[in-house]
Order: sequence, then C-alpha cells, then structure tokens
Amino acid sequence: MIEQSAKQTIRIELEETARLLDRIDDAFEAAVQCILSCRGRVIVTGMGKSGHIGRKIAASLASTGTPSFFMHPAEAFHGDLGMVTEQDVVLTISNSGESSEVVNILPIIKRIGATIIAMCGRRDSSLGRHADHFIDIGVEREAGPYGLAPTCSTTATLVMGDAITVSLIEARQFTAQDFALYHPGGALGRRLLLTVANLMHQDEENPIVSETRTAKEALFTMTEKGLGAVSVVDEKGCFVGLVTDGMIRRSLEGGNAFLDQPIADIMTREPLTIPAGEMAATALHVMEKHEPRPVTVLPVLDAAHHPIGMLHLTDLLRSGVI
Repeated sequence: MIEQSAKQTIRIELEETARLLDRIDDAFEAAVQCILSCRGRVIVTGMGKSGHIGRKIAASLASTGTPSFFMHPAEAFHGDLGMVTEQDVVLTISNSGESSEVVNILPIIKRIGATIIAMCGRRDSSLGRHADHFIDIGVEREAGPYGLAPTCSTTATLVMGDAITVSLIEARQFTAQDFALYHPGGALGRRLLLTVANLMHQDEENPIVSETRTAKEALFTMTEKGLGAVSVVDEKGCFVGLVTDGMIRRSLEGGNAFLDQPIADIMTREPLTIPAGEMAATALHVMEKHEPRPVTVLPVLDAAHHPIGMLHLTDLLRSGVI
C-alpha cells in the first residue's frame, strides 16, 4: 500500500510537471527578458507553501547573478513594502491567484511602479489580471487522495522557478567562476577561487639547494622542510631540477656513496612544475594525471624560472580542494 501510494504520487507529479513544457512560450520568454532588463532587484513573494517555494527561488536567483530576496506578503502589508522600488520586479506566487495576503499588496506594488510577474495557475484570477507578465504553473490535479494538500502545484512552481533561474544563468553567461564568487565557503568555491599561490610553501618554507651541493645536503634540506622534495637551482637561482625522497631511497639501493656526489647526478631535470597563478584545482589535476604514476609535489616557478614555492598534495587536501 505504501509503495503503491509513493509510486503513484511520483507518477502524477511527473505527468503534471511534463505539462510545463508547453508553457515555455513567448509569455515565459517575455517574463525572463523583464528580469534580465531589471535595474533593481527581483522580489519574490508568496503565502504558505508558495512562500516556501518562493524562498528557494529567491535564493537560487541571488546565488546565480540575479539580485533577489524573499518578502513575506503579510509583513509587506505592515511595512516591508518599503523595500520595493519602481526599478524592481516582484515575482508573485499563488496557485489559485486569490491568496488574500498576496492580492492585497498588488495595488500598492502597482502604485510604487514595480513590475509584477505572476506565477499562477489561473490567468483570470486577481493576481493574473494585475500582473504585467504571467507564467502559467497550473496543474490539473494534486497527488493526494483528496486533492487538498499542495503537491503537484508546488512541484510545478519549483520546476518553473528553476527554469527561470537556468534561463537567466545562460542569458547572463554566468560562469562557474562567477558562481564560486557567491559561494566561497562551498566546495566549488574552494576549487575555483584558491590558487597555487594561496597554498604553496614559500620563503623559509620553500626547500631549495644549489646544484653544486651534495645529495647529503639536499637530504638534510628536504628533511628540515618536511615536504619530501627539494628544488635544485643553478648559480643564477634558476630552476634546473627536482629531487624527491623517493629518488633518494631508490639511489640507496646501490649503496650510499652517491650521498657525497653533486645532487645534479640524481635529480630529475624536467619535472612537472606549475605557475603560482594557476588554480589549485588545476594543480590537483596535474598531480593526479601524471604518468606513469601520480606525483605529490609540484615546484612553483615564476616567469623568470625561479622556484618561488613548493605545493604538496596534503596542502590541497587540507584546503578542501580534494
């Protein structure tokens, strides 16, 4: 019984949501164009369940490049209408189009001069008649046994709100980098905002030795800095190679005589490197995709080929990029 009820609910909501495809028409495009040309904010309002969906729509718009906030219609009638200006677009949500709290503020919004977009199930409703633009979210039935609880209607509103949001994202050419700016605390923000320069070990923490030094001296420097690698430079301070603890271990298999030889004898002369301005996510990709095996460190070079830092895989792990 429970399984049948749940599946029937999903089937009905899918059917009702599919009807929205026919509502993406000239009226929908005109409403989206209205938001695109808005010089103010998009103010979303709705009562009850429509209000809950409205809050989500407002949040989605705000996080994707369209300044927006939710205004409770009851609070609007008691002073919050002062937040509305003639440059704003008010996105009003009501399935019936007759919610008294919403309908009561419409004449005042008109008087202020803001543009009204109605997300409504009836064009001939009070809300539909007052609106400058109308988006049809009407459904033929709700999913519940008595058709009383908002189910399909709220789902349709949410889906249409997402359709508006995504249409605006593409029209504004809103990029992942733009999204990250509004979500600096999220995983995407960390991946797209952090650069190698933000995470690399530099100055006293940056392990560097001259190519004239011995392998033993390089090992001491490597141990002191604790990054498992050391950049090797020539007499001009330019990067010429890299030595890792793995190279040292492999060399020890043939004895320890090499420890007194110049480090240039065992270093890798063309290792992977990265500029400081690259994104941390790019550095992670470079490390993971290296053949024949992934690497754990990347020397960071400036334009003059000087090693200005060292990036370790654990730095990416701690920052949340991974």
